[in-house]
Order: sequence, then C-alpha cells, then structure tokens
Amino acid sequence: MTRCSRLARTLCVVLGLPLLTGCALGPAVTRDGPAVAAPTYRVGDRWVYKAQDGFLAPVVWEEVREVTAIGANGITIRVTQRGPGVDNQRTEELTAPGLVKTGAVFDAETRDFATPLVRYQFPLKPGESWRGFVTNFNRTTRKDGQFSHWVSVQGWGQVTTPAGTFDALRLNISMQLDDEEFWRWPTQCSYAVWYAPAVRGIVLEEKQSFYYEKTDSRSHMMIRSQNGSMQLTSFTPGAGAN
Repeated sequence: MTRCSRLARTLCVVLGLPLLTGCALGPAVTRDGPAVAAPTYRVGDRWVYKAQDGFLAPVVWEEVREVTAIGANGITIRVTQRGPGVDNQRTEELTAPGLVKTGAVFDAETRDFATPLVRYQFPLKPGESWRGFVTNFNRTTRKDGQFSHWVSVQGWGQVTTPAGTFDALRLNISMQLDDEEFWRWPTQCSYAVWYAPAVRGIVLEEKQSFYYEKTDSRSHMMIRSQNGSMQLTSFTPGAGAN
C-alpha cells in the first residue's frame, strides 16, 4: 500500500469521512477564479468520451451522454457505453442541473435517490465543499442503502483533451459506498473531476477505488477495484444552444 493510501485510510478511520482525494493526478490548479453558474441544457446536448478502466489490460469503451428531454419533471440524459466487451445503456434523471434523482455514482449501476444527490452544488466556487449521507435504492443489487458523499471544489486549471483545451474547475469526490459484505469492507472511492463551463459538463475524470477484505484482525488485504479515466472527445450543443 502506498503512503498516500495509508494516510487516506487513517483519516477515514479517525474522522469518520470517506477516502480523501489528495492522490489524484491531473493538471495543477489555483483557487483563484470566478464561480460557475448552473448550465442551461438543451435537448440534443451530446458529450462523447474516451474511457477506460483496469490495470495491466484495461477495458476501453466510448461513452456517449445526450440530453433527450427537458420538462416540468426535470432533465433526462441517456448514457450509452460501447466497446469490446462493453454494451450498456441507462438513463439519468435530474431534477435540476447538478441534482440527480436517478443515476450512477460508481460504475454503470442505476440508483434511485430518496433525496436528489448533489453532484454539483451551483454556483461552483473554488474552496467550497459539501457532504452528506445519501439514501438510495440500487437497481442492480436490488438493495436499499446509504453511502457517504463528499465533494470539494479545488480550483481552476487548464485541461487538454482530444476535444481541445479547456478552462475547468477541479472537483475532488470521496465516497464510502454501501456495499459491505460479510467478507469485505465498503468500497472507498477517490475521484477527480474537471468541469468546464464551455461544454456544460466534465472534460476529464479520474477514478480510483479499493476495499479491504475481512481477514484476521492483524492483516487486511486491500483489493484495488477501479483505476479509470475518461476524456472528452467531442461536445455537440443541442438545437438553439450557443
């Protein structure tokens, strides 16, 4: 285990908080810069990403997110993942920009949230943070649960992706999931997300997660369960958008 992982786990135990995200990679940031207002989505807004997850031989896929409906009940986004060995499609529902009624937090699962998950607390301001325990129903496991969710807005940086170079805000996301079993402890997630106002969404995301097996009291085996990244390859605004 790295020194960074040991420190993060110690802080989780001492403070009762999910894994801290100080170990994520990415461009340098500064806390200086303006706040970011909530975006105005348009039907047809379409983001395409190059994604991968794994270690020695990572799984790769193309991920497409598209706004398919906007109405009194909120915003509907279709998420499609296609690649060698990957074939998923799901729907996310937002009550408002940044507030998720139905969606995923870890992989390609679909969760229904009792109270909308605050994915982005607009306006996004460098130095601010929010946290809470999120009650949800996981449609994949068919289980009710509650996980911890902590987001901190680190500051501005310049991110280069296949879609271009963007001024973006980095958000660190820490979660302790609700997937503990008799043989393992809950998954700890450490994500870095770069949100760019120019595309009304993320341009880069980096994901790391792990859990510990429940062995004897003297040693616990750490299992790394996620080593992923996602980069924007194109953004197409919907009809009527600037």
